[in-house]
Amino acid sequence: MNWASARVTRLTFTSAINVNPTWSPYGTKIAFQSNRDGNFQIYSMNADGSAQTRLSNNAFDDEFPDWSPDGTKIAFASMRDGDQEIYVMNANGSNQTRLTNIPGSDGLPVWSPDGTKIAFETNRDGHF
Repeated sequence: MNWASARVTRLTFTSAINVNPTWSPYGTKIAFQSNRDGNFQIYSMNADGSAQTRLSNNAFDDEFPDWSPDGTKIAFASMRDGDQEIYVMNANGSNQTRLTNIPGSDGLPVWSPDGTKIAFETNRDGHF
């Protein structure tokens, strides 16, 4: 959406659910989650909607992408190991690494401005 004109531009043209968009730090790319290929996976695209690329590929939902401040990594939540855990991958989808491994659900990761920490929600004590 163009803030000044309130003009909305559609960037995805599938019947799938495409949600949780997040801008890269320099505004050139958008990461988002989509179930266009079955379950939710992480995708990226150029800011104009072109070059839509699937970054994650597994049998369980990957959700809630968030770009690192330097634009080189994307944090996300995944159910691939039984519980929803926090993962980080390179911006091109390579080197997907699990960061949390505790019973309970960890989600909605957000990078700190300096890129040294990731905040996330959890229900480890039974409450979010």
